[in-house]
Amino acid sequence: MKILKFKLSGDHAFFKKPDVNTYYYFTYGHIHKIALLGIFGAIMGYGGYSQQKDKDVYPEFYEKLKHIKVGIQPYKHGQAHNGYFTKKIQTFNNTVGYANTDGNLIVKEQWLENPSWNIYMIIEGETADKLCKSIINSHSVFVPYLGKNDHMANISEIQILEGESINLSEPIIINSLYLKDHFNMSIEDINDLWSSDYNPDSNYRYEEKLPAELDEETNQYIIRYFVYTNKKVELKEDVNESQIDVLKCCGSNIYFF
Repeated sequence: MKILKFKLSGDHAFFKKPDVNTYYYFTYGHIHKIALLGIFGAIMGYGGYSQQKDKDVYPEFYEKLKHIKVGIQPYKHGQAHNGYFTKKIQTFNNTVGYANTDGNLIVKEQWLENPSWNIYMIIEGETADKLCKSIINSHSVFVPYLGKNDHMANISEIQILEGESINLSEPIIINSLYLKDHFNMSIEDINDLWSSDYNPDSNYRYEEKLPAELDEETNQYIIRYFVYTNKKVELKEDVNESQIDVLKCCGSNIYFF
């Protein structure tokens, strides 16, 4: 199976959480699938939320791209990353006239600092094929950004790989974000957590609720738990292996969703 792989990075990023806070706007810790499809939509020239008409179930980019399967691997400084990017609060003035009729509006946002991911995409179908060609040729209709137009997205290290199927009947290490609903940590590695020689500096497990889909009625995020760890996991007993896509891509086991 053909896989497109590229590095997605930037000086900073802001994937706004919809939670309401009087003083701060917070970010998700990673790019999520909806934001990634937004980048793909910008590359292809598809409309977004502001172009969505009443008769449209979804914004154009999501309607046309939601079937594409992607894998997201945190990556930094040429090596695997433990899943945590530095977050900093940025304070600035919003000086546009409609922001605050009484004066400048002070905005405080939480940004990811120097985030970087390896993005994998299964090249399957006409739309995915066209998107792949646009990325390879560095052609984009609109400027892609990391959550907000203050944060330019860099796309580099583009490759076409061959994805190989993996037997999920045995515990494996998944080198990307994966849905918590599908896997448990293996018994072997759970026991390691209690061993006297366990080293927390060389073992990590990152977990976060991230948007996975858009709701058909409201277009609000459907949130799912995602995990990133360097410990072995095993498929849950109630999960059908045939419905799970984990492929070996250039030495990494990547979960596609």
